[in-house]
Amino acid sequence: MKSINSYGLSFFFVLIGIVLLSFYGLLYGDIDTDFQDLYLALTEYSDEDVNQVIIREIRLPRILMAIISGAALSIAGMLMQTLFQNPLAGPYVLGINSGSSLMVALGLLSGIGIFNSELGLIGSALVGAFIFGLFILFTASFLRNQIGLLLFGVMLGSFVSSIITILEVGSHAESLKAFSLWSMGSLNGVSIQQLPIICIVFIFTCFLTIFIVKPLNILVLGEEEVRLMGYDVKKLRILVVFVTAVFTGLITAFCGPIAFVGLAVPNLTRMLFKTQDHMLLFAANLLFGAFFLLGCDVVTILFSDTLIIPINALTSLIGAPFVIYILISKLR
Repeated sequence: MKSINSYGLSFFFVLIGIVLLSFYGLLYGDIDTDFQDLYLALTEYSDEDVNQVIIREIRLPRILMAIISGAALSIAGMLMQTLFQNPLAGPYVLGINSGSSLMVALGLLSGIGIFNSELGLIGSALVGAFIFGLFILFTASFLRNQIGLLLFGVMLGSFVSSIITILEVGSHAESLKAFSLWSMGSLNGVSIQQLPIICIVFIFTCFLTIFIVKPLNILVLGEEEVRLMGYDVKKLRILVVFVTAVFTGLITAFCGPIAFVGLAVPNLTRMLFKTQDHMLLFAANLLFGAFFLLGCDVVTILFSDTLIIPINALTSLIGAPFVIYILISKLR
């Protein structure tokens, strides 16, 4: 009971932090607004009021996208780490993110019609992440060494980067500019009209994650234990890759590549809560991931007057030292 109360208290404080950061992000920026503007923007919106437009059309989508992106990437990282039994596994490191990036690059740089529409871009990002996820899963059956699998993911990412570079050379200036802005990672590219579909996909994928929590708890004990409990290991692995691909592809399509969130946050939650209960880890990554990326977004707001910091650069700056610490501690 004591541990349950401590978990609940931790979640409560993180939730309070998310609320406070959200209010800050909604009210402050290049143009400061107040609570009255916020109330009117949410209840009696008028597109003739500049402050209301800023809150509803720019800041609200960015804040909600920060919450969804942080939660989605953290949950995806948790799933990858459990699936491969490797604390350094994650969508970005293993190359699943590269699949989405490659498909988005085809859409933005090549001008191929099927990829160039908004729906086509989202769909191709999801498909790219899923295909690369299956490829990593297939490769993992041969590479039993954990470090070897991580190196394979890094090499896969480098291979995709070289293909994207070739596409950049032959692209038009406007397409290259759009892709360059996307590749830096940004939470500002989502409109209020796009939020409903993003929320629906995110919530649906969260329910899928909850559905596989029980077999994931057993998977920690080994594949044989999963079989003894009546689960199909192959189907479970494919489902985990599918869920990860949806989370990763969705965020990558709208926000660009965001590094280290899916690697640092899952490790942090495991260190804090010291549990293998994936329902608890799911809730922890949902909240801590949202808090982490929302906090990074607020930092970019604080420096917006003097410096424009890409969100991907900031998450790397914060997340990379933590991951290095984990790597050193594991190799001792």
